[in-house]
Amino acid sequence: MYKIFLLILISLFFGSCDTSKEPSSFSISTEKNNFKLGDTLKIELNNPEKLNIASVQYQLDNEDIMPNDLLRDVKLGKKTLIAIISYESKVDTISKAITVFNNKTPHIYTFEIVNTYPHDINAYTQGMEFYKGDLYESTGQYKSSTLRKVNYAKGEVVKKLKLKDNFFGEGLTILNDKIYQLTWKSGQGFIYDITNFEKSGSFKYGKSKEGWGFCNDGTHFYKSDGTEHIWTLNKNSLVEESFIQVYTDKGKIPSLNELEYVKGKIYANIYQRNGVVIINPKNGAVEGVIDFKSLKEKVTQHPELDVLNGIAYHPQRETLFVTGKNWDQLFEVRIKKK
Repeated sequence: MYKIFLLILISLFFGSCDTSKEPSSFSISTEKNNFKLGDTLKIELNNPEKLNIASVQYQLDNEDIMPNDLLRDVKLGKKTLIAIISYESKVDTISKAITVFNNKTPHIYTFEIVNTYPHDINAYTQGMEFYKGDLYESTGQYKSSTLRKVNYAKGEVVKKLKLKDNFFGEGLTILNDKIYQLTWKSGQGFIYDITNFEKSGSFKYGKSKEGWGFCNDGTHFYKSDGTEHIWTLNKNSLVEESFIQVYTDKGKIPSLNELEYVKGKIYANIYQRNGVVIINPKNGAVEGVIDFKSLKEKVTQHPELDVLNGIAYHPQRETLFVTGKNWDQLFEVRIKKK
């Protein structure tokens, strides 16, 4: 009898707590769903029941926007347009999905090879970066991931730290004599002292579930996760504060991998494409594309040979150093518009 009474109470309680939201009396109309940077965002509020509206507030990216504003200083990608409507002593919030593309076609770049250096053919390269003239490299694969300091002219590994077998090394970046290395699916990265490679800390990822590429501009860290997203991290707390979505005038660029910060732009390797995109870090616009496909043909062909991956900018020489996974050569190149 007690069990029956308890079941009745539970059913009455949950039956009185229906939190399902009633359909809104309003809807948002826009001239189109896909926009380009600089387009006018024409917004109309549909009110078929002719309700008495006191005020309407529109927001995009948590910023107030007017019904006929230009989409100029906005980040690219998928967005949610929100309308907050006050009417007849009530408030209703509705939304509509839109996408903002870049308004310019990316410049196409080619390259010239300045120098060619030997590279460890067993290195499954995930990230590279120059720091104070020295080249540092992160390699992947479970049970063989490493952090390295490399004499690039000779192709020799000067210093090496092997990661634990359950970690798959990914991108790295260096700031203030500390090396920051990502791992792939473990949800965390590691911090090392640059002189002795001693681990001094670690950090967790936020909404980005995987670690791919890493770079910094001296003020923030930038992290890719294998999608079209690049996350901005606080340089002190390493907390993900925001993100951009990388888009051209045609669509998104997924599979962003190794990152390098070069003169105010982010260079990103596209996984499996053997190419690099040049990205505006403020809004995610792809401003250039570098075709590196021909480089893979110049290295020793073998069964373990994999895709292009590894970009390092040498600020004094103003050149890029590029290699790939299990490539036996490291190329120093200078890019130029096609």
